[in-house]
Amino acid sequence: MKKLAYCFLLAGCAAAIPDQPTARIEFAAPESYPEGIAYDSISDSFIVSSARLGTLGRVTPGGAYTKLIEDSSFKSTYGIKVHPDGKRVFACVGDANYSKFTSPATRKKMARLVAVDLLTGRKVSDIDLAGLVPGEHFPNDLAFDSGQNAYITDSFANVVYKVTPQGKASVFADSPLFKTKGIGLNGIAWHPDGYLLVVSSGTGALYKIDTKDPKKVSRVAAEQFFINGDGLLLTDRDKLVVVQNGGSDKIYELASEDGWATARLSASTLAADRFTYPSTAASAKGKVWVMNANFSEIVDSTSVPSQKFAIQHARLVPLPK
Repeated sequence: MKKLAYCFLLAGCAAAIPDQPTARIEFAAPESYPEGIAYDSISDSFIVSSARLGTLGRVTPGGAYTKLIEDSSFKSTYGIKVHPDGKRVFACVGDANYSKFTSPATRKKMARLVAVDLLTGRKVSDIDLAGLVPGEHFPNDLAFDSGQNAYITDSFANVVYKVTPQGKASVFADSPLFKTKGIGLNGIAWHPDGYLLVVSSGTGALYKIDTKDPKKVSRVAAEQFFINGDGLLLTDRDKLVVVQNGGSDKIYELASEDGWATARLSASTLAADRFTYPSTAASAKGKVWVMNANFSEIVDSTSVPSQKFAIQHARLVPLPK
């Protein structure tokens, strides 16, 4: 009887597996190694960053890539978000690890939040964050709240900065829970109920931060830890997409029924989808799209630098409750 039930289970799983690979938008951007991705609904295109060159570029659904802004002083660009006004894209700018233009003066020292006009490609603001906290810096990802305040994670200092619409920068959240060696706080998402969700690559934990009282920090009780967790994307009040790389290279969906005190795994991508060091995610026309950063090539001295990269649809297959 057990054997028969197992056969039915296998048959059900086989029927659920799609018969085609997920869609990819391939584009040529030699040596750029894009890490961040955002969707510009006005132009129906993706904006991508560059850990290697610091460039911000635009990718059409057909795979045409054009540079939005090129500035060697940016060193590296990581997480990016289109501002709620739809006119600007904000980028985390630093020199953490992979920049072609790295220098002793900026390596692990730079932390900037830069805004670029989406129509002209002109830099419209450049806010220095490095002086807020001593030590090493890696500005990694950001999110906006309903008041257009920006929240930025620093993966080396392990704090969350806040930048107001007027450009005033401060340390917003600093908790003992965040402390870890190597890369720590990474992906961040704002929840309309008034809190932030942040994942730590180092601890694999997901944290909840009250935006009215940032001293209220708690760990979301999830079914597993997400070591090397990277980008976060809130797709609904009770659903969160988590991008995981560093060998796992999968995308997960978490669901919560108690305001993110706890969370369970509700869906995931398949191993057959073959993401290549996925980093961050963006929502476009009802689908989740993920940037394949290909970072494993950068740390391999024998690799030939990629000329092309791919934005890939994250097909999330529901998991049994």
